[in-house]
Amino acid sequence: MEAVSYTAQWTAAARAVESERESGALFEDRLARELAAPRGFELLDKYGGGGLLPFIAIRTRFYDDAIAAALAETGARQVVFVAAGMDTRAFRLDWPRDTVVFDVDHGGLIEEKRARLARLGATPRVERREVSADLAGPWLPELARAGHDADRPTLWVAEGLFFFLTETQAATLLRTLRQVSAPGSGLVTDMVSEQLLRNPFNRTFLTALGEDGTPWLFGTDEPEEFLDAHGWKTRVLKEPGEPGAGEGRWPYVVQPRSRRGVSRSWLIRAETAGD
Repeated sequence: MEAVSYTAQWTAAARAVESERESGALFEDRLARELAAPRGFELLDKYGGGGLLPFIAIRTRFYDDAIAAALAETGARQVVFVAAGMDTRAFRLDWPRDTVVFDVDHGGLIEEKRARLARLGATPRVERREVSADLAGPWLPELARAGHDADRPTLWVAEGLFFFLTETQAATLLRTLRQVSAPGSGLVTDMVSEQLLRNPFNRTFLTALGEDGTPWLFGTDEPEEFLDAHGWKTRVLKEPGEPGAGEGRWPYVVQPRSRRGVSRSWLIRAETAGD
């Protein structure tokens, strides 16, 4: 596997495409095109059916807004990007004073990202700390060594991560984050429905991901219940195309929640249960 995962590459490519729209872009990420190398646009062409491009655009904007809202409401000043990939929010968003952003990913990606950003002359708009860690192992000690304080509220950001995990791994990660979250902590993330993974109309896309070694493994049709069972209370739950989640940009009709058997993507903002 290359230092920069396929997922990080094609996600960056999708963000570049959105940023370069002639009008109506949901966000601007001028670093994304260079961060998509070497295969991001090729992979985007390979996977690009089924609304992938508008989904990445909508998801990115949802996260931007959810991060800002969570920091304003909770006063948290620690933000941890779990499996940060080629995310550039530390370089393009406006951040409250005294915020510290931790970018967590494996060492090879962290090093390559640092080198590319240096070549681009990019300067973060917030204090940013890199954390090289294997998320499949005990990574929290590395985060603590970088200065994360588990006694202060944290906003955890896990974008495009949970569907690559098994259900057991997803549950374990949620519990792990909860255990080191002080009162007032929050989570911004996304998941897919179990039905999306079963729907034959998604088979070509999912098969291609599997062939490239990045299969989607986990989905839930009841995200609120899954989060609650592992320590997190859902504050906001949106599907692409709803108000506050790309209304007008999603090419499909948003189906009522009561309708069963529908492929769904969940955009989520949660808080520590019991606060």
